[in-house]
Amino acid sequence: MLRRLCKDVLASTTRRAMSTVPNRLPATFLRGGTSKGIFLNKAVLPTERAEWTPLFLGIMGSPDAEYGRQLNGMGGGVSSLSKIMVVSSPTEEQKAKGIDAEYTFAQVGIRDSTIDYSGNCGNLTSMIGVFAIDEGICPPPNVKEDGQATVRLFNTNTQKIIDTTFPVSETGAPVLDLPQVTMAGVPGKASKIVLDFVNPGGARTGKLLPSGNATDDIEIGEGCVVKASLVDATNPTVFVSYSELNEFLAMDDYLNGKDTPQTQVVSRILESIRQEGAKKMGLDPSAQAQPKIAILRAPYTDEDKSQEVSIVIHALSMGVLHKAVPMTVGLCLGVASKIQGTIAWNIVHGNDSDLIRIRHPGGLVDVGAEFGSNGDVKSAKVIRTGRRLMKGIVWH
Repeated sequence: MLRRLCKDVLASTTRRAMSTVPNRLPATFLRGGTSKGIFLNKAVLPTERAEWTPLFLGIMGSPDAEYGRQLNGMGGGVSSLSKIMVVSSPTEEQKAKGIDAEYTFAQVGIRDSTIDYSGNCGNLTSMIGVFAIDEGICPPPNVKEDGQATVRLFNTNTQKIIDTTFPVSETGAPVLDLPQVTMAGVPGKASKIVLDFVNPGGARTGKLLPSGNATDDIEIGEGCVVKASLVDATNPTVFVSYSELNEFLAMDDYLNGKDTPQTQVVSRILESIRQEGAKKMGLDPSAQAQPKIAILRAPYTDEDKSQEVSIVIHALSMGVLHKAVPMTVGLCLGVASKIQGTIAWNIVHGNDSDLIRIRHPGGLVDVGAEFGSNGDVKSAKVIRTGRRLMKGIVWH
């Protein structure tokens, strides 16, 4: 009897001890642009990044190899909903450079256990400054006369600086519900958030044109060669031409989401092009998150003409057609369109505006790039909106 009592007490004590294991992390769920993700204060995570992997997989409900829906977590079964941002205070050295917050982006695999830190997410970056202020990671910023404030960020994935500017109250609290701008893919109006990627060239490779060429020949087997522009700005991207691919592939069926043997061939060839492009950029071809691949096309509808569309894009993310456009890809396209000889430049050549208008499957977005006299990219800008969705705890 005594032995059994001791066993019961030991089991009860063990259960209580297990309940104190941190399986409740303070978290915020935010929409930024056309993405949603979990935002975490780095202070609540283990020091070693390797220990983040099981936490992030658990938070998102990955891997979900059978269904791909991530129903056991916060993910939504598509790449734009399987993202985590880790935010922290800047180092003293960063503070001296005017940086207000540091952050790391994690793209979480859906059907597998991949955690990819190789790139940045432009959409969720729009909410880093808001989160940093809300969490007290950085002090309330100085409010300008126009009611705007700028938070300067450092992204550890790309080692780049990004300025985010948005409306704030007199006390410096971010205000997100002003009916200022609309955004393709998001209903209603919201406050305007301006993202300015400072010196975005060479985000991963150190070079704006990693291969040294505006356009490269990519071999895809059996003597078949296609043109691609390999550009690294905000995130590295492989740009290909719809008109060239459509000569021998069922591009319209593929872009319209049809699943046929012919469209499956398109998918395999696009991945082959992406991998060959990655090799020429000096990147790991097996990492699906970076570089991304995007199909470019000249405006071709009456609506394109009436809406003054400069270029049409279909981008892939993690091997799947994106329902909008990853914002870093959109920004990279804005830069590429200003580089003579690229596929993008050949399409928009003659557009002397500071901005180009991109049509993607979710609607329209205006992006711009500013170059210095030496040919370096000084900045790439885009407008986003965001919304606070939830703040509380997340289990993993």
